[in-house]
Amino acid sequence: MTGGNKGIGREIVHRLAQRGFTVYLGARSPERGHSAVEELKSGAAAVRGGKRSGNPAGGLDVRFVRLDVTDPGSVEAAVDRIETEAGRLDVLVNNAGIMVEWGVRTADVTAAQLREVYEVNVFGVVTVTSACVPLLRRSHNPRIVNMSSGLGSLTMLSDPANPLSTRGFLAYGSSKAALNALTLIYAGALRADGIKVNAVSPGLVPTDQNAAATFPRGDRTTADGAVVPVLLATIPADGPTGVFRGPDSLDDVIPW
Repeated sequence: MTGGNKGIGREIVHRLAQRGFTVYLGARSPERGHSAVEELKSGAAAVRGGKRSGNPAGGLDVRFVRLDVTDPGSVEAAVDRIETEAGRLDVLVNNAGIMVEWGVRTADVTAAQLREVYEVNVFGVVTVTSACVPLLRRSHNPRIVNMSSGLGSLTMLSDPANPLSTRGFLAYGSSKAALNALTLIYAGALRADGIKVNAVSPGLVPTDQNAAATFPRGDRTTADGAVVPVLLATIPADGPTGVFRGPDSLDDVIPW
């Protein structure tokens, strides 16, 4: 899990661990990453009445791994550790993402800002995915889940009647459109390996990333935002690949 120390990412970590996965919580900051793991441990222990099983995190096997998706060396070290400890990777969730253009008019977004966003939201996904594919090939049920956004839907952006068409966000929206393209291309390329690759929009959830938004952020929770990503991470062998789903259910189809 990239970007797993807070928000929707941390909730996905929690839910996958509850399903019995050993989850590597990736984060750039060791302090924040270890803190997130400890909070998950404390919460799990509280739910279990303070009783601990043989696994860490009060029965949840959650482990911090330092992971900066913009640093190939960091990615390589994280993957090496996972290989040493687990030998394979069943699920990769590409969750790390940034948004830098709140309050900036579209015409004023700079190429430098675009590069900054793409380094994380696009190139970071490629770096991590490429590094993880060899371990995913060792899994019996390998899955990749890319955290996208409705802002990456060209169909919705091109519809003047759709509210998203006026909230394009040049850097962020185009980075998610690029991520959607990566999803489709990876899905086709990795189909023969049995690796299912899908994208999901968790919906508008109030998080640190959109704290500066100038429009209502609604009342959805991080738990709401984690539902479909977890379903895609655990879909059966006859489940879909190369699809874009919304926040409500696996039947919530978002057009590319």
